[in-house]
Amino acid sequence: MTATIDPAEIAHFAKDSSHWWDETGPFKPLHRLNPVRLSYIRGRLTDDATSLKPLKGLSILDIGCGGGLVCEPLARMGAAVTGMDADANAIAAAKAHAKDGGLSINYLEGAVENHKAQYDAVLALEIVEHVADIDAFVTACAARVKPGGTLVMSTLNRTAKSFLLGIVAAEYILRWVPQGTHKWNKFVRPSTLSRALRAAGLRVTDVTGLVYNPVKDEFALSPTDIDVNYLITAEKAR
Repeated sequence: MTATIDPAEIAHFAKDSSHWWDETGPFKPLHRLNPVRLSYIRGRLTDDATSLKPLKGLSILDIGCGGGLVCEPLARMGAAVTGMDADANAIAAAKAHAKDGGLSINYLEGAVENHKAQYDAVLALEIVEHVADIDAFVTACAARVKPGGTLVMSTLNRTAKSFLLGIVAAEYILRWVPQGTHKWNKFVRPSTLSRALRAAGLRVTDVTGLVYNPVKDEFALSPTDIDVNYLITAEKAR
């Protein structure tokens, strides 16, 4: 059963899988997003603001891990990390890069609904807008969270602003990502994602915006602006 996988989406990303770690290539926006995403994730998973290994003792599953851009920093912060992706090429690139860096990360190819282990934290970053069935995907993600654990997701809101910035500007004007990377009708409103999370037995604890500042040419978290990109955290009862 692979109800969450959209083969067309996998094929779109697979053609660029050899460029996952090229900071000026097709995944450049994700490299730029990474420091902000990691800061948010760290803040949701631990109060430790000083340790070099703040996530030590935590098991984390990164669904749709791609080439491992998030997995590797999490492993360096002490977490036991498993990365999963339906793109075999991305998993191969992730394994090779982790090996070169001397990192021990468990990479798996496949769909989350076919995976049975549970984790202290599950991540699904910039992936929900690419799946075939949002409700099935959220349910499968929630099932991988241990009681008392945390699910962190990030995606694009479905607004007029997100169409202009997430597609027109990012794909056709700035050419940050290849044309066709996103489909606006697959963007997900926070209310829709929140309902799916609640239906899957989780409690939403935070929604935070992710905004781009063209003057500083950098991304930042925003407690109020969720018009384009946003992160959402939900927890499972003990």
